Amino acid sequence: MGDYAKALGAKLRAIRQQQGLSLHGVEQKSGGRWKAVVVGSYERGDRAVTVQKLAELADFYGVPVAELLPEGRVPSGAEPATKIVINLERLQQLPADKVGPLARYAATIQSQRGDYNGKVLSIRTEDLRSLAIIYDMTPGELTEQLIDWGVLPPEARPSKED
Repeated sequence: MGDYAKALGAKLRAIRQQQGLSLHGVEQKSGGRWKAVVVGSYERGDRAVTVQKLAELADFYGVPVAELLPEGRVPSGAEPATKIVINLERLQQLPADKVGPLARYAATIQSQRGDYNGKVLSIRTEDLRSLAIIYDMTPGELTEQLIDWGVLPPEARPSKED
C-alpha cells in the first residue's frame, strides 16, 4: 500500500488509542461489527478502506471523517487539482471496472445535493483524497489518472512553480 494508506492507518490508530481501546476492545465495543484483524489491517495500511467504511468507522469513533484523514501533502506524485470538476458525461462512457468507485461516489454526492444536471459535478479536495484511498493512489496521481480518462480537463493539473 502507498504512503497515504499508511498515514491514514496511523490516524486511525491514534484515534483508537486516544479512546483507550485495543483492537479487541473495538471488536467488543462494536458487538463484532468491526473485527480486530480488519481494523488492524487498516491501521497498518495493509488493507484499503472504502469511503463508506471510513465514514462508518468515523461514526463508531464519534469523530468527523476529516479527523481520520492524514494532514499535509503526500510526498510522491503531483499536487491535487485546485478546482475539481468531474465531467459526468465522460464518466458514464468509461468501463465500470475502471471507474466504478468514482461513479458510485459521484452518484452519492449528486443524491445528497439533489443535483442531477448530469453534465458536471464539483467535488472538494477532501473528496479527492478519499477517492485516492479507494484507488490506492496519491491525490496527485489520481488527478493525473482522471485527466487521462478525460474525466478532468488538462487545465485541472496544478501548475508547477519552479
